Amino acid sequence: MKKLYGVIGDPIAHSMSPVMHNDLFQRYEIDAAMFPFHIKRESLQDAVKGFKAINLAGFNITVPHKTAIMPFLDDIDPLAEAIGAVNTVVNEDGRFIGYNTDGTGYIKGILKEINSLEGKKMLLIGAGGAARAIYYTLASMGVEHLDITNRTLEAAEILIEHCPYPTHSEVLALAEAEKQLSKYDLIVQTTSIGMEPNVDESPLCLDGIKKDIFVGDIIYTPLETKLLRDAKGNGARTQNGIPMFVYQGALAFEKWTGIFPDTERMQSVVLQQLGGKTC
Repeated sequence: MKKLYGVIGDPIAHSMSPVMHNDLFQRYEIDAAMFPFHIKRESLQDAVKGFKAINLAGFNITVPHKTAIMPFLDDIDPLAEAIGAVNTVVNEDGRFIGYNTDGTGYIKGILKEINSLEGKKMLLIGAGGAARAIYYTLASMGVEHLDITNRTLEAAEILIEHCPYPTHSEVLALAEAEKQLSKYDLIVQTTSIGMEPNVDESPLCLDGIKKDIFVGDIIYTPLETKLLRDAKGNGARTQNGIPMFVYQGALAFEKWTGIFPDTERMQSVVLQQLGGKTC
């Protein structure tokens, strides 16, 4: 009997997860299919009950439900619990277990470009849900120096305060961070600044960065944000958000099937959908 998977959000029509995962099901000859489900906040609990009733094998969660869904699950992985958000649910013998693969997915993407995070000094731009997932995951891996710059300092302070893993972190105003950029080995941009249609916006001036720095942006529409263009202009290595999207999906696929899939194939499918040729 064909296994059914889903991805839920509001909106959801833009999601590339069904195309990416359905290609993988075909590639690995798995009798399964993923469908998008447009779920409103007020219908979220009923949706989870319905998924249980039809024995949905698993599903992904995108905005705005990553936190709201947590009370309706049977169990939550400790890292997802700490992050306060779930993006992947696995049906384990009728019990819905929540995980968060966003942070780990991002880090796997980074490690395609750099050999190790050991001893690196990092600056995160932003203090929202994506920043929390990346920050907590890095902290859980033992990365020690993780500073945060954000428009609202209080949000960054709360993020650090609630982190259950030991790390050394400072909260910096954007102007203050710009003065200290030369001390960082990695800068990770986690906000929506620079996303289409506001492609000429950037959260930070990068004129003071080191030449061999790595700058990542979780955005992939456009494929190259102004921040990444400016970073390249200053001699940095750069990466957009496609590797994070691909690897978080690969980790979800592995949790559902036991197979870690071909991420190059996944990236190719995503780029084809976006109409782009490079990452």
